[in-house]
Amino acid sequence: QVQLVESGGGLVQPGGSLRLSCAASGSIVSINHMAWYRQAPGKERELVAAISITGTRNYADSVRSQFTISRDNAKNTVYQQMNSLKPEDAAVYYCNAEIVTYYSPSYDSPDDYWGQGTQVTVSS
Repeated sequence: QVQLVESGGGLVQPGGSLRLSCAASGSIVSINHMAWYRQAPGKERELVAAISITGTRNYADSVRSQFTISRDNAKNTVYQQMNSLKPEDAAVYYCNAEIVTYYSPSYDSPDDYWGQGTQVTVSS
C-alpha cells in the first residue's frame, strides 16, 4: 500500500555533511508526523528527529545543533540535513511516517510505516 524509500546515506569523514531523503508513495491520503530514527550496532533504535504535518520539529538532544529535519508535503518527502558528523553518528538511519491511506479505517486511524534503512558511516 505504502512505501518509504530512503536515500542519501554513505561514507563521510568526521566533520562532513550528508542529506538524507525519504519519499513516501502509494495509496496516501495524508501523512501526519514524519521522523528519522537510527540504530547503531549493539544499540537500540533511537529517535533522532521528528516533524509534524504543521512543521513542528523535535530533536534528540545529541543532534539538536547538528541536524535539521524538514519536509515537502507536496512531494510526501522528509529530509534530514546532517552537519558536523561525528563517528558516534554512524548508524543505519530509518525513516518513519504515520500515514492515513485509502485503506485506513478512518482519518483518525493512521498506520505506522518504516523505510528499509540507509547506512551512514563516519570515518576518516
